[in-house]
Amino acid sequence: MAELKDYNSPILPTWCPGCGDFAIWSALKQALVAEGFGPKDICLCFDIGCNGNMADKINAYAFKGLHGRVIPTASGIHLANKGLPVIAIAGDGGTFDEGMQHFVHAIRSNYNVTFIVHNNCDFGLTTGQATPTTWEGQKMNSAPHGVVEKRLNPIKLALSLGADFVARGFTGNLQQLVKLLQAGIRHNGFSYVDILQHCPTYNHFQDHIWLSERVYDIETKPDYKNDRDYAYSISEISEDGVATGILFQNEASTSYLDKLSYRSAYQTSLKDEVKNYEINESLKMFR
Repeated sequence: MAELKDYNSPILPTWCPGCGDFAIWSALKQALVAEGFGPKDICLCFDIGCNGNMADKINAYAFKGLHGRVIPTASGIHLANKGLPVIAIAGDGGTFDEGMQHFVHAIRSNYNVTFIVHNNCDFGLTTGQATPTTWEGQKMNSAPHGVVEKRLNPIKLALSLGADFVARGFTGNLQQLVKLLQAGIRHNGFSYVDILQHCPTYNHFQDHIWLSERVYDIETKPDYKNDRDYAYSISEISEDGVATGILFQNEASTSYLDKLSYRSAYQTSLKDEVKNYEINESLKMFR
């Protein structure tokens, strides 16, 4: 049975004091243990950014790739080894800037990958540039007079693309966050978990206190229903409130590999079908 200590790494975190990454780091480890996964039972894929600094701070099989390209990396690993749970982790900048096309096609294809977005509304690692989720009018290092573009709502985007699992968490509610990650891991298909977090260094317009005063669990609302249109209607982040929880889930979701009927009779995964080649002799010519 896996324990939290199994995920401990000798490398200490370097995030800023008060960063929401600490809570996500803790929630992810708790969710993996609760699901019975040990460090060798899963694969974590990290994007570049403050989120990616978690790669060597959690003892597990992990891959850190190019900025904005974590989804194709995770998808490839999943397709090659369908029995391996794969979790992709990225920031709002890498996901909805460079990586937007990968987000769109992962939802369309419905790969069985859990996708966690650290949504702090800025590029933190490169010192506070605006991202597509930065609020319009906010002054950032890349927009000293204020952001002029409209703010992207990633929840609405995912729902409109037909995502079968869309959830939103908040780093100030660790207990709920663990449950959302567990549900995302168990879901058959692409599961998107958007996590609102505070960047204490560069995000001074949507801080921890502002969020904590407005977030609410949708399941506590009397009109709550697991419906795509309902989720769309409550997806905005506003002064009036911020909905958290599993906003929508299609429990009858059919993943990409489930649809490959021609492979239904195969007892092997793609990784089992790849031939091994001995290349030591070939390497000698380069020595």
